[in-house]
Amino acid sequence: MGDVAMTVPVLRAFTEQYPEVKITILTRAFFVPFFRDLKNVSVFPAEVKGKHKGVFGLYKLSKDLKSLGVDAVADLHNVLRTNILKIFFFGKKVVQIDKGRAEKKALISGEIFQQLKTTHQRYADVFEALGFKLNISNPNFPKKAILNNHIKAVLGDTSKTLIGIAPFAAHEGKMYPLDAMKEVIETLSKDYKVVLFGGGKKEIELLNTLAETSENIINIAGKLSLTEELELISNLDLMLSMDSGNAHLAAMLGVKVLSIWGVTHPFAGFAPFNQPEDYLLLSDRNQFPKIPTSVYGNKYPETYKEAARSISPETVIEKIKAII
Repeated sequence: MGDVAMTVPVLRAFTEQYPEVKITILTRAFFVPFFRDLKNVSVFPAEVKGKHKGVFGLYKLSKDLKSLGVDAVADLHNVLRTNILKIFFFGKKVVQIDKGRAEKKALISGEIFQQLKTTHQRYADVFEALGFKLNISNPNFPKKAILNNHIKAVLGDTSKTLIGIAPFAAHEGKMYPLDAMKEVIETLSKDYKVVLFGGGKKEIELLNTLAETSENIINIAGKLSLTEELELISNLDLMLSMDSGNAHLAAMLGVKVLSIWGVTHPFAGFAPFNQPEDYLLLSDRNQFPKIPTSVYGNKYPETYKEAARSISPETVIEKIKAII
């Protein structure tokens, strides 16, 4: 989800700088709402578990796409499926993203420790290779969405400053320890309205427990559609997130994002779009010198599992108050 969300600011820049060019996004149907406010952009949903499954399914998909009159292909994913699709687009210009795998391997091995090219710039480089040079340094963002009655009913009073908090990530090593996050949430709820984001049965149960402590803490997980979640996010004054998809959802909408980094590091190129460097809260590398232990946070020594605990709740709270 984060990878898809990171394409949005780049595509928005493209549509503004090349308004005469039509773009068709090939992605899963679930992600269609991400692109709804982009001009000259339509979405073709890929049914990778249905009629587009397997090599024969991808061949059918290529035929459907060719019927749209595609002139060129920007492969922003560069995985097995898109490599197979590329074969079926023989004769068309196809440019694939350079994921910088060698540099990232050097980063996590400790051979180097420096800022690598951002994923957003890697996306922009694909379009440049197709002949469309992009400037992504001066972004525009959509206006805050008008909240519908359902969202308002879930939120309750919206007169207070709204802080979104997404405490979960795909891997435990990327998460802020829940007891420390609970302290952050409860302290912030004294002055602000805190909106909790997450998904999955276990996460929702944990978020419900956190929300029970104050009327200023609202768990919206499982209560809104994805479109409604995006509309709500666009109205936040700040999003506190791990190195995870929610950080990128907020960033693509122009919301301020304070992100917490456990065993991963923004040097790998996955920092939220257009956020100041001091909005990145990093684990202490003096205590955990092997950070980043992996690009995606799925590999780390057992003793690094709670590396993010080296960031105190007081640091998180004070930073949020300073930003607000």
